[in-house]
Amino acid sequence: QVQLVESGGGLVQAGGSLRLSCAASGDTFSSYAMGWFRQAPGKEREFVASISWSGEGTHYADSVKGRFNISRDNAKRTVGLQMNVLKPEDTAVYYCAANLWGYYMRLVPDYWGQGTQVTVSS
Repeated sequence: QVQLVESGGGLVQAGGSLRLSCAASGDTFSSYAMGWFRQAPGKEREFVASISWSGEGTHYADSVKGRFNISRDNAKRTVGLQMNVLKPEDTAVYYCAANLWGYYMRLVPDYWGQGTQVTVSS
């Protein structure tokens, strides 16, 4: 079992940047493929980005490709999401997710964080 805690959300103007971080505790972190999802008001939760156990493989939703970058540090048990050129449509609660022995290209979360709010003003 793993516990996930997100941080780094906030309010930013369109075109700006934010970096989200997710700290994991509990089980062996390197056994988990990790990812980020988001949920805007009135919408379904959607996939944003994912990363393999080693960090060598990454996968992005088309809507964020080229603007967002996911990374992980297995020694520090953290996964980050660097978000650049933010748009108002990126406004959502962002959730960190972990998939035990999962395939990063098809992440099926076993565990979720509590979420962190990102608001992009126009």
